[in-house]
Amino acid sequence: MTIGEFSELTGISCSALRYYEDKGLIQVERDAGNRRIYSDKDVEWVKFLQRLKDTGMSLKDMKRYSDLRYEGDSTISERLEILQKHEIYVEEQRKLWEEYSENLKSKIQWYKKQL
Repeated sequence: MTIGEFSELTGISCSALRYYEDKGLIQVERDAGNRRIYSDKDVEWVKFLQRLKDTGMSLKDMKRYSDLRYEGDSTISERLEILQKHEIYVEEQRKLWEEYSENLKSKIQWYKKQL
């Protein structure tokens, strides 16, 4: 599929896909005319990259994870370690956001009482 079709399918802009490719996060096949050819396998990979980004994984860690993924199954333990470290980060951030939410709720209640 073309980059436009792939963009529509994944919900990720063409420019973001080109950026991911430029940074080495995705490796895309090319046709004889040097046009990108995305596969169904690429769909899940790019969606996963987007989730990593959305949860705050650094580009450096995403790049390392991607490099390992493209190296194959011999890197599974290293990839697992990266994801486990990121899970700790995500959990810490979730706890912070929960605290922020509780603080907002408290402030909202205070304002409601003032009215």
